[in-house]
Amino acid sequence: MSKPVCVVIGIGPKNGASFARTFHRAGYRVAMLSRSTERSRELARELGKEDARAYACDASEPEDLTRTLADVARELGAPAVLVYNAGSGTWRGFDETTALELEAAWRINALGLTIAAQAVLPAMRAAKSGSIVVVGATASLRGKPKTTAFAAAKAAQRSLAQSMARQFWPEGIHVSLLIVDGSIGDAGADHDGKRLDPDDIAAAALSLTRQPASAWSFEVDLRPQREPW
Repeated sequence: MSKPVCVVIGIGPKNGASFARTFHRAGYRVAMLSRSTERSRELARELGKEDARAYACDASEPEDLTRTLADVARELGAPAVLVYNAGSGTWRGFDETTALELEAAWRINALGLTIAAQAVLPAMRAAKSGSIVVVGATASLRGKPKTTAFAAAKAAQRSLAQSMARQFWPEGIHVSLLIVDGSIGDAGADHDGKRLDPDDIAAAALSLTRQPASAWSFEVDLRPQREPW
């Protein structure tokens, strides 16, 4: 029996790498999508080329993302899990934030999620199963002076994920959102309760994909022990 496929969109040295390693250890073939493949190719070599593959892709560009996800389905198989970890924004007050910066944040956080989900959902709906895990942030719940573009984009992402969950849960597709609150440290380091460990964030994502349908979670917030909230 072939291994299930997990797509991770957004591969960085912390969360993205931990998502890839965690789902690989759980028995998935992993497709890693990122604008630069320098890091993801190293990960693919580490995990083994039969079970991990790096793809160059800009999640803010619909045609690029759609084409790349079609390549993933053709080369590895239809994804059973999508982890949408792509996200960025600028850190400026409202007066300094440009329209282009606001649009760029929205494109990567909300538009990219839309295009990615639309690409993987047909196969999930046919199978009546699947999991989409969206990596969000506390900024989606409240804006601050320096998060003008980022908070607006993350709020859009959260509402989009909620709309998807309410539509697709009855079809057997578990859409969920991780609210990450706090700074993220290095995997396995001693953070003294002040930073999130990316391996633990990835473990939380994996656990969401394993929840029984009688008790699914939509929104799970994650913060370190000493994070003020």
